[in-house]
Amino acid sequence: MREFKLFIDGQYCDAASGETYNSIHPGNGEVIATIAKAGPDDVARACTAAQAAFDGGWGAMTSAERSTILARAAELLLERAEEFAQLEMADVGKPINEARNIDIPVAASYLQWYSEVTDAAAGQTIPVPDPGQVDFTLYEPYGVVGGIAPWNFPLFLGILKIGPALATGNCIVLKPASITAMTTSAVCELFAEAGLPAGALNVVIGPGSTVGEAIVTDPHVRMVSFTGSTAVGRRIIELSQHNITNVSMELGGKSPNIIFADADFDQAVAGAVFGVLLNNGQNCIAGTRVLVEKPIYDDVVAAVADKMASLKVGNPADESTQLGAIVSQQQFDTVTGYIEIGKSEGARLVCGGSVPGGPEFAGGFYVQPTLFADVTNEMRVAREEIFGPVLVAIPFEDEADAIRIANDTDYGLGSGVFTTNADRIQRMVRALKSGTVYVNCYNAVYPQSPFPGWRQSGNGVERGMAGLFTYVRIKNVIQDLSGQPIGWF
Repeated sequence: MREFKLFIDGQYCDAASGETYNSIHPGNGEVIATIAKAGPDDVARACTAAQAAFDGGWGAMTSAERSTILARAAELLLERAEEFAQLEMADVGKPINEARNIDIPVAASYLQWYSEVTDAAAGQTIPVPDPGQVDFTLYEPYGVVGGIAPWNFPLFLGILKIGPALATGNCIVLKPASITAMTTSAVCELFAEAGLPAGALNVVIGPGSTVGEAIVTDPHVRMVSFTGSTAVGRRIIELSQHNITNVSMELGGKSPNIIFADADFDQAVAGAVFGVLLNNGQNCIAGTRVLVEKPIYDDVVAAVADKMASLKVGNPADESTQLGAIVSQQQFDTVTGYIEIGKSEGARLVCGGSVPGGPEFAGGFYVQPTLFADVTNEMRVAREEIFGPVLVAIPFEDEADAIRIANDTDYGLGSGVFTTNADRIQRMVRALKSGTVYVNCYNAVYPQSPFPGWRQSGNGVERGMAGLFTYVRIKNVIQDLSGQPIGWF
């Protein structure tokens, strides 16, 4: 049993109200921690502290000094990797090996990359017709930015807010998801030890309807980065009108993963399974619609079902577990509800579709990996984001049919293509309407690679240089060097 607090102005603290709530282990339903529950007063204090830090010590630091602090924080995270892996496992319900081998090292690698690009936001000189004048641009931090992160990859996606904000000289007020707040609270200690000035990083934990909305509408906050559902994204856009706050959002998805008959069969099957089951399907870019060319449709469905059925669902702390628990009772109810919807819509249940039995699953939120076949793209399970270990298989006739089905969605976060035809690859990557296209792979992530959302999957870019530049605003400077009078008055 541990206690996690807010982090405001360089100190861990209780909420102003004194309120706390319990954090539940998804694997067994037991209370594992108490979490401080912030309110609007805490947000106001955090934003004020952030503004003071920007106006003071942090804002005066050079890019080299910021780089040193971020790099040291990354080192400290790796030094305490096992501690953070255990926290992430208990928070989200993911297998311990997944937390050890993906979540923690990837978060540290991103933070290290951000430490290397603190001076990357350089302006440019612009040619102008007057030889006596120069025109150049500057990229400057907003000052205070707000970050709102989701529950599926709490540490990694928290670093995706903290890293670029600090690298570009901003201060940040971050709200993690209430149900997975432990690692985000704990990581503040590492930044403080690395030498980050008080107020540059603040973490406030609480409901989106109070804490999140208070961040978006606080007058100190000039930019907000949000990752989460499309519905909440719409609400943030509405709230951003109060102060004309810049907003960058990465939202939901219903990504197609397209397998052509000429694909490497084993690679494609592995890509279909990994594409949907990373983090138990709780992944915004998950390839939840597998589109398969008809000549190999039955074979792919059978092979994917065999692979999914062979995976071990179990206690997240067990070294042999491959799929852990769903993050919460609410999300468990959502996932199992969609499985029932798929059945009622007439989709053919090929594997999974139920809750595993046995005493080892008592109290936890477990769902077998589930495959529906013979799905049409009009069904709800093909159109709505489930955010769980549920894959739907849709047959297609030819390339044009695959493109039509793939793009027939409100979302546009990711797509996958498995084929050995080089010409087809070039046609497909141009035809697919999504911010990321994977070719003969899926779920690859790199800090230098941009991650844009199209359509209802978002309106900004995370990661890469394009994502870094989201955290700065441009200033244009026109300077006269001639000393001559100007104008015509």
